[in-house]
Amino acid sequence: MAEQLEFFPVQSPCRGICQSDERGYCRGCMRSRDERFNWQKMSDTEKQEVLRLCRQRLLRKLRANKPNDAEEPQQPSLF
Repeated sequence: MAEQLEFFPVQSPCRGICQSDERGYCRGCMRSRDERFNWQKMSDTEKQEVLRLCRQRLLRKLRANKPNDAEEPQQPSLF
């Protein structure tokens, strides 16, 4: 993958909610312990990859917590 030029540094995704979930990811930003501790040492490309992984983790978590749609009818009954 070609590296894209960045004019601004990649900001930390930290939200100040520094608690680990059952899988070891931060509940606020979804980074692993190593990703949080090594953030300042990472290149911008590495930081962007971590952000991509964090988005995937968040989406996976949201899908796992989503109620099952099969329990609800697709179209409400008219009667």
